[in-house]
Amino acid sequence: MERANFERLVDEALDELPNWVTERIDNLIVVVEDRPTSDQDPAGDGLLGLYEGVSLAERGIDYFGVMPDRITVFREAHLELGLERDALRAEIRTTVLHEIAHHLGIDDQRLHELGWG
Repeated sequence: MERANFERLVDEALDELPNWVTERIDNLIVVVEDRPTSDQDPAGDGLLGLYEGVSLAERGIDYFGVMPDRITVFREAHLELGLERDALRAEIRTTVLHEIAHHLGIDDQRLHELGWG
């Protein structure tokens, strides 16, 4: 799948977020990269997405003037799953939801409890 088509699927996942989520998003960018760097995925586990930043739950009164938090969705790791288009779309949506949840301050343990892990 070409990058533009993959990015469109990421955009669709973002567009489908409920209002209560989008109203809370603050100082965040979402990007698509082909692969994670060795710093982002030191174990080489085929990382699908990554949230980097200070979650909303951890921000204090001194949070200002900082670079945006960043969600990266890794295209090649998704494509290597070998999924049909609809299944790939669902996997991208799951990745986006998972990383947005980290931005909101939901940790991996709670994500697993919710079935998003």
